[in-house]
Amino acid sequence: MQLIGQVDVEAARASGMDAGKLQAQAAFVHERYVVPGKLPHMQWLLSRDERPIASVRSGAARATGEPLGDNALYRIASMTKPVTSVAFMMLVEQGLVALDDPVTKILPEFADLAVGADGAGRMRRPMLMIDLLRHTSGLTYGLQRQTAIDARYRELGLDEFQQKRSSDEFIAALAALPLEFSPGERWNYSVSTDVLGVVVERLSGLDLERFFRERIFDPLGMPDTFFELPEDRAGRMTDAWQWAQDGTLSLYDRGERSGWRRPLKLRSGGGGLISCTADYHRFARMLLRGGELDGVRLLKPETVAAMHANHLPGGGDLASLSSSMFSEADYAGVGFGLGFATDLRTQEYYWGGVFSTFFFIDPVERLIGIFMTQHFPSSIHPVRRELRQGVRHAIIESRAD
Repeated sequence: MQLIGQVDVEAARASGMDAGKLQAQAAFVHERYVVPGKLPHMQWLLSRDERPIASVRSGAARATGEPLGDNALYRIASMTKPVTSVAFMMLVEQGLVALDDPVTKILPEFADLAVGADGAGRMRRPMLMIDLLRHTSGLTYGLQRQTAIDARYRELGLDEFQQKRSSDEFIAALAALPLEFSPGERWNYSVSTDVLGVVVERLSGLDLERFFRERIFDPLGMPDTFFELPEDRAGRMTDAWQWAQDGTLSLYDRGERSGWRRPLKLRSGGGGLISCTADYHRFARMLLRGGELDGVRLLKPETVAAMHANHLPGGGDLASLSSSMFSEADYAGVGFGLGFATDLRTQEYYWGGVFSTFFFIDPVERLIGIFMTQHFPSSIHPVRRELRQGVRHAIIESRAD
């Protein structure tokens, strides 16, 4: 098993990065995780000033042993959330909706939500659109496994990637359940962005697939990002693997027979997309450039800046406002903006998916990092933290000076 690709020494030197440290970091991830089978494969792309510095991959795309291709497709799960958030903010710029609008303006089904497991509590204030973006809505995920309410989410399958419900049925099912807390009081990772996706659909009159395709993916040149896997792209789809308590991996979803080929009734704005490293890099470049790429502008620079600012109540961090520690991430000193987490010290913003994919954007150092693999869940290995720290240690010329 080999590490394919390398660090571009010339590009690293020109951009003020230590090529040797970056190459050592890529080799570390390969040898620590892929070679012993802790991860089935990995693909890592790092750029500075939008110029790729490191582009490496290793491992098998599928259980049948095919090597991971440069154009492999991955289930990016919650890396869908920033896309949905961008879509919503495009509608904000159009004047169709505002951050402080009550959610009931678009989703009247949420008019009388109960609060607390016994359903006896009532909202102290209405749920606002900003609550959906920053996960202060009071909604939850069944995967939290902490309360009686998230148990009901699991029983009803409200976390499932391929919902059997239509978008209207999904909202009705959520409206029948109580919130964990009154909106704005805490942070709780949740189906909020799935709800936001329904808001985008109702405001635009388009299903989420069509909105994303016409307004984001086609304009940005992202041909390999979609909710439903096309048959002509099935050969590039990776297998997804699931971790067991004994440390072994078992197949979760086969690439050639992927469940992501099924026609969908509801497109999950919180976790439904398939993408590839090259496509997501273009999306990240648009954000780094303040909402524009190759002459196509999706958002104003001030809108993008607002998205990666901290919007948690009182300027707090996730450690002080959250009880849902569901990943390997350290929440101290981490805020949350309009679609992704933000490091309150470095201004870096980022997020990942449950299959252990992740991305980060450092607007100060002009860095983009994208890591792809297919290992469920994402909380087992600290590879995200290790990669981010390794990149920071490889900076020779800081743009913050």
